[in-house]
Amino acid sequence: MIVAGNWKMYPGPDPAELAARLAGVSGVEAIVCPPYTALAACVEAGLTTFAQNVHWEPEGAFTGEISAPMLTALGVAGSIVGHSERRQYFGETDEDVARRAKAALDAGLRVIACVGETREERDAGDTETVLRVQMGAIAAVCGSHERLVIAYEPVWAIGTGLTATPAMAQDAHAIVKSVLDLPVLYGGSAKPENVAELFSEPDVDGALVGGASLLVQSFAGICELAAAAAAVR
Repeated sequence: MIVAGNWKMYPGPDPAELAARLAGVSGVEAIVCPPYTALAACVEAGLTTFAQNVHWEPEGAFTGEISAPMLTALGVAGSIVGHSERRQYFGETDEDVARRAKAALDAGLRVIACVGETREERDAGDTETVLRVQMGAIAAVCGSHERLVIAYEPVWAIGTGLTATPAMAQDAHAIVKSVLDLPVLYGGSAKPENVAELFSEPDVDGALVGGASLLVQSFAGICELAAAAAAVR
């Protein structure tokens, strides 16, 4: 089981305090994805640290971007790519996401690649089509890579308080795994109050946590629930 905390554009918890709290949790891999300004502090605190994005070129005139070699030099272990907010607000395409993922993997980083449908796409019955198209782009470029993890994030559930039912999450994860048989995390308003049921589904291999990762206790609580779920699988 893997639990990754995406701090987005928030300062997040104190890395040393979080590391101390997670030290007593076993049976789950906890990952933090802080803003760039906190990457070094998280690495220094001993946390498994991922960036929130990574460019496909090793260097160049790409203002505002960061490369895989730069992250590796900091001791960062991996990166998220293709988060729905990157797709929605910054126009990232399926091809962009695949290129970012491949560059990171080629540089030795791990990757959490995000896929998911909007409310309109789900209401139209297009969830499976959307997931297969998004996954197809990743599969074509990266294949079933050992350092690649997928995060299913229903866009309509991110930051809205809405959560996919366990059955909905299981169905979506099964679709994703039919394209690439890799670990799949659930992302979409995941919090201590709802993850236990999600973790009981056979194809839910952890969570990509947003707001609930900004507090030490709630993030640690999710990690403990993931560890408990892993113990009975």
